[in-house]
Amino acid sequence: MKIKIIIVFIGLALLSCNKLDLNPLTRVSTDNLYTSESGIVNGINNLYVASYWCSSVLDDKSSSEYPDSWTDDWTNRNLLSVVTDGSLNGQSGIASQNWNLRYECIANANIVSEYLEKLSSEIEDKKLEKYRALVKFARAYQYSLLIFYYGDVPYYEKVLSIDDAFTIGRTKKEEILKSIYADLDYAAANLPPSYTSSELKYPTKGAALAIKARVALHMNDWKVVRDASKACMELKVYELLPDFNDVLTNKKSAENILARPRSAPLNVIINATKANQLRTRTPGGTDFHSPSWDLFCAFLCTDGLPIDKSPLYNARRPFDNRDPRCAATITEFGTRHLGVVYEPHPDSATVFSYTAGTQVKNNDSKINTQWASFNGIVWNKGITEQTWLNTTTVDPDDILLRYADVLLMYAEAKIELNEIDQSVLDAINMVRARAYGVNYNSIDGYPKVTLTNRENLRKIIRIERRMEFALESLRYYDIIRWKIADKVLNKPIYGLLDINELRAKIVKPGLWFFPAIPTIDDDGVANFKPMYENGLIKLLANRVFDPSKQYLWPIPTSEVQINPNIKQNDNY
Repeated sequence: MKIKIIIVFIGLALLSCNKLDLNPLTRVSTDNLYTSESGIVNGINNLYVASYWCSSVLDDKSSSEYPDSWTDDWTNRNLLSVVTDGSLNGQSGIASQNWNLRYECIANANIVSEYLEKLSSEIEDKKLEKYRALVKFARAYQYSLLIFYYGDVPYYEKVLSIDDAFTIGRTKKEEILKSIYADLDYAAANLPPSYTSSELKYPTKGAALAIKARVALHMNDWKVVRDASKACMELKVYELLPDFNDVLTNKKSAENILARPRSAPLNVIINATKANQLRTRTPGGTDFHSPSWDLFCAFLCTDGLPIDKSPLYNARRPFDNRDPRCAATITEFGTRHLGVVYEPHPDSATVFSYTAGTQVKNNDSKINTQWASFNGIVWNKGITEQTWLNTTTVDPDDILLRYADVLLMYAEAKIELNEIDQSVLDAINMVRARAYGVNYNSIDGYPKVTLTNRENLRKIIRIERRMEFALESLRYYDIIRWKIADKVLNKPIYGLLDINELRAKIVKPGLWFFPAIPTIDDDGVANFKPMYENGLIKLLANRVFDPSKQYLWPIPTSEVQINPNIKQNDNY
């Protein structure tokens, strides 16, 4: 916060202004920025710059940490994040960066709000309401992230003086939540359901309702989740895409409720280095980030049962008879991926290249490189040959919230409220049936959910969210609000044996790919320990999560040291 609250807006304003005349040159003056409606619009635009709204691993922010890397869905070779190695503290860069970005946007929103009111008599009423709504939407979103990560935080809606910035204390998150809801209610009442093709695509009425549902979801405020998600559904503006494979590769789809557009011609693309870290090695990537075996084993079989309960599961052919989202998320062995066949088998020295029309060296097998995927599996979701082959100039929309999430939030809220009816089953089945490419009213063609027992449905909705939203930065929020992070993040990360042992212990006895079937508990969590104790898999890293403190993040040390009214969270 601090002095940055006062001056950061100028730096952001430079993104949209060709020239600024400061008077005097040694001092910032916001008075020169907001003398007209166009200045206000520029200020609002700056509330929606990428650094405040990036959602996922496929983003452009400078941090090396991603929300998915803080979860049991993620493997980064044998490395851990500061969240999963238990070292997160008040001096961690990610804790400070997250805090600073949120308060930068909040400070900017309050500045814009103040000057907007000064010019209110000069702006048409309908536009004035829209501008106010956009400011409130941005501020509410940032505060929602702050209370999720840090709990009680400083809350203010006015421009702070420097003295106030150094003395403001923490407000209870329950009080802040009321203000967040009020801001989002105002946004929902004053933002349009959609925009014309010639208008800038700001957040909509549906986005305000959906974000309100998500904020309430993170706070386990189930009645608000139910009502806000239902209101969004009743707008009849959004629908599921027909093909699950398209959810991360589309632009301006009817499923996207809140998304940040990218454009290759405007050089607004996924960071090239980060894109390359998701590409497999044979086509030229580094395959630095991989899905975990934990995620791989969480996908149900086509009979709706987990892999340790389904007679359809074959550990030798682990992609067979699985929910279609399994292969859509994780690249199936022996299939075409980025112009070549993906095959991690240790005896596959070459693979067929569709682009070259011949066999080529297989850099995705440990026979050729020690840096091939440490657990043999790689991401497939959102990585298409049309846009990712031979280039990292890729520009799908960065999706923050899509309609499938609204449906599952609605279903979860009704389950938690014990208001289980047909609408709950329909919401879950719409999402699941889309993965199978059938209508949710179909009698067969997918494992339709028909159970009405609350405990069973709670388990179903949690697994459904994991299958549907992998690599979309939602898993961390889920394991924190479900209070299962201390279970799933205190489990080791396992991978393949070194090549000689892999051949001797797994390939030669005919045990490739999985040498055994792990048991799966009610939360969809796999137990690989017996395989490890039998020497059939390798320990890559030990995750660490301390439940006495890590369900909240630490307040940045600099804030605590400078402001005596800001106390650190417990046990940091």
